[in-house]
Formats: sequence, C-alpha cells, structure tokens
Amino acid sequence: MSDSQQHIQVVDNPSQREVVEQYLNQVPADSEISAARIAELQAQIKAQLIAKNAVIIAHYYTDPLIQSLAEETGGTVSDSLEMARFGNNHSAQTLVVAGVKFMGETAKILTPDKRVLMPTLEATCSLDVGCPADEFAAFCDQHPDRTVVVYANTSAAVKARADWVVTSSIALDVLDYLDSQGEKILWAPDKYLGAYVQKNTGADMLIWDGSCIVHEEFKAKGILDLKKVYPDAAVLVHPESPESVVDIADWVGSTSQLIAAAAKLPQQQMIVATDQGIFYKMQQAVPDKELLIAPTGGNGATCRSCANCPWMGMNDLENLLACLEQGSNEVSVDQTIGEQAMVSLGRMMNFKSA
Repeated sequence: MSDSQQHIQVVDNPSQREVVEQYLNQVPADSEISAARIAELQAQIKAQLIAKNAVIIAHYYTDPLIQSLAEETGGTVSDSLEMARFGNNHSAQTLVVAGVKFMGETAKILTPDKRVLMPTLEATCSLDVGCPADEFAAFCDQHPDRTVVVYANTSAAVKARADWVVTSSIALDVLDYLDSQGEKILWAPDKYLGAYVQKNTGADMLIWDGSCIVHEEFKAKGILDLKKVYPDAAVLVHPESPESVVDIADWVGSTSQLIAAAAKLPQQQMIVATDQGIFYKMQQAVPDKELLIAPTGGNGATCRSCANCPWMGMNDLENLLACLEQGSNEVSVDQTIGEQAMVSLGRMMNFKSA
C-alpha cells in the first residue's frame, strides 16, 4: 500500500528507545528532606521570588511541594498549554519553569525578552529524547506533501521544523480542523496519542514511533483487575496511554481535562492512568472522592516509572532555590530556531476550536 493510501502508519525507531534508556540511567535517586528544611527552603524561595521579580510556573507532574509553593506565591500549576499562556501573559520579568526542558524552551520562545530559569536543565522527556531534530527533519523531507504536526513534548528545533504544535488538550480539535481542510498529516512523536487522534478524527496520518515511559506502562489487565476491587470506580486515562487502556476508559483527556472530569463524573472513586503528580490538584477539585493510581506494567526493579516521571522528579526545592539565588540553569534558544518555532507555536496559541 502506498503512503498516499495509508491512513495510519507508525514509523519504527528502535534505536531511540536505547537513547531513552541511557537518559533514564542518569537520573539521580530521590533524597529525603526534613520538614524543618522544607519550611526553610520555602521561606527563602518566597523571598527570592520577590527580590528577583520572578514567578513559578509548575506542571501538574512536579512534586506537590513545588505545586503548593507556586500557588502560594501567585504562580500557576497547569498543563503545558496553560503554562505557556501564563508565562506569556504574566508581568514578572523572570519565569521559573518547574517541569522538563521543552517547557522552559517554549517559555523562552514565547517571551524572548524575559529571563527563563529552571531548577534543572537535565530534566527531559522520553518523547523529546526519542525524536532527535536531525532525524526528524530528514523524515519530514521524505514526505514534503504532509503538514507537520508535533506534540508540545519536543525540542525547540523539532518545533521549528513543524507547521503546527499541539498539546493533548487541543490535539483532536486541531487535527479535525486540518483534516477538514484536506491536509495529510505527519505526526510526532507520541504514537499512542497519534493513534487516538487518528481514530477519532479519521485523518490521514503518518506517525513517528515515540512514547511516554510513564503512560506506556499502564496496562488494561491491571486496571480491569483493580475494577474488580472497586467496581463502581471511573477510569480516567491520558491519551498517551496504549489503545487497550484508552478503550476501557470512562474519560480520556489531557491533564486539565482529567481534573475537570473527576469533578464532573458522579463516581466517588477514580482510577487515574497518568502521572501521580496530578493527584495534588485533582484532590483539590474532588476532596471527598478517592483517587486510585492505575497499575503499571512493572513491579519493583522492573518498573521504569511506576506512574512518576523520573525527569519531573528532578525538580525539587533545593535546586529551585539555587537557580533563583545564582541565576543558574537559564534557558536559551537559538534566535533563528526560536523565530521558526514561533510560527508553529503561534498557531497553537491562537487556535480556537469550533
């Protein structure tokens, strides 16, 4: 079957999985921290935020200690789309982005006149790592007839090669719009999200073979076994999960959409298939409901994430304070790449679903 006749094709990249494993092996182990030290760090960070005219922009998957501090100090805890919008609109001259590197890059591209700091520049993402800019550009060159749509979980250089950037919260709407315009799509990097979008829009899509190490571990069998214990529980699933997991969900959506669903659905128990960091904000939205983490595919040493992104976990109060005090881990983006990426990011920011 020719490329033009195919509606969905996943491009296999086994070598990139090896690269992801190498990055995982470099992630440091968690360290304990006392309550007294937490209080000390929080007070010092608050003082630094005022002194440096800075604000914390944190993702739902970061440590609850960082999420609560962002809230207390006038920052935000949100998904990647709202993180980008918040930083773009906020008056602070310094943005402290607690998340993974592509989020800091996006903030810098959207607000090149602001200083963007991160607690660590080592925090990455398996989707980003598994989609190298040079290999992706070569792949795009092989399919010049396709509109290039990339997920936000990619480097600035990959975004610069794209026509559109999307987050999981608007992926369906954007692809439905592009399909209505007769566009054939080259999608990267998450194959599960890509398959979910294709199934729900019918768009003609050529899909890069990438995946999130957190969401890929959720298994339908484990969830169904848990449902036997909690038969009335609703199953909430992020579309980066495998199709078998998506198929048994009561609600599929982005992080912000899953939080809204937890409040909307009548069930008193929620089985949640995404990073456990979301429980901080989700429990705020549904204080009287019971939240249960969906089982992952691994046990003990065989589990690569256990529903916690190891790179998100690299953000902590110690390195957040250090980046503010020292001005370290400042994010920079090549001007030409930034200007090119701004085209695809601008379309994301300005897109209005019908």
